[in-house]
Amino acid sequence: MWYWIVPAVLLGLLLLLFGGAALCYRIVFYSKPRTPLGDEEFRLPRGRVYEPYHEIMKTWIRRMRSEPYEALTLTARDGLTLRGRYYEVKKGAPVEILIHGYRGDPERDMSAAIERCYAVGHNALLVSQRGAGESEGHTLSFGILERHDCLDWVKLVIERFGPDVRIMLTGISMGAATVLMAAGEGLPPNVFAVLADCPFTSARDVIGGVMRKMKLPVPVFYPLVKLGARLFGRFDLDETSPLEAIGKITVPVILYHGEVDFLVPCDHSRRLAAAAASHARLVTVPGADHALAYGLNPEGYVTALRAFLDEHGPKDAE
Repeated sequence: MWYWIVPAVLLGLLLLLFGGAALCYRIVFYSKPRTPLGDEEFRLPRGRVYEPYHEIMKTWIRRMRSEPYEALTLTARDGLTLRGRYYEVKKGAPVEILIHGYRGDPERDMSAAIERCYAVGHNALLVSQRGAGESEGHTLSFGILERHDCLDWVKLVIERFGPDVRIMLTGISMGAATVLMAAGEGLPPNVFAVLADCPFTSARDVIGGVMRKMKLPVPVFYPLVKLGARLFGRFDLDETSPLEAIGKITVPVILYHGEVDFLVPCDHSRRLAAAAASHARLVTVPGADHALAYGLNPEGYVTALRAFLDEHGPKDAE
């Protein structure tokens, strides 16, 4: 009888491991199907810290929806159809590729960035990341797969607007991690700068931080999360990281971070700035929570960016 006990126990453990990995994938990486929104429907960030900003966010979104745009489509390296919207403030101006955050929405996360682009005279390509917005896909990979999509959007912008187009990569939260990891892969000379708003240092660091807040033992649960990513998302969660990538970036980087960020502590950006191989300017915003640096102080945000661009932006962009 005992000959069957050991195999049965091993099989049970394997099933438990597989089931745990599947559950972790579903909770952390799976993106549900999206439905289009009506004219007066909005996806807004939840939580008390965001509620005071909901009305201004609706204003930004309504204004963005009223602007003319050109729809652009990209086929990702794994066959997914990704979509973006190009907003032009001035022909020939630099193009910012805007990348939204985790479980985000291009309107929800980047409508303020459109406002800010216009303030500094940049055109804007608002991208729906895989598994979000108008793009296909059901797996979010914390920037691991998305970094390749970002590089392919750069290539598309050059093909669409010509070899002299100047490009800036801009992202918020997971989108900020995405642009940093993309820039670490090597960039064409068209890209002159990177803007990363409240980025994390690594998927391990940010997921581990959430686990600790939930009183979950990281050494037990993080391997299950990583296994879920590998088995069901088909990517390695630790393949690279923003902290590793920023040591390879050759263009100037500006980092924004709220000093009371509850989700990604400001120390993440401090560590990134310290590890940067190229010029890195860190702008911290007192009193700002996660992804609210612009919402709390838009004038200061734009002033800091203008100063950065005066020093590191394209000289023919006036």
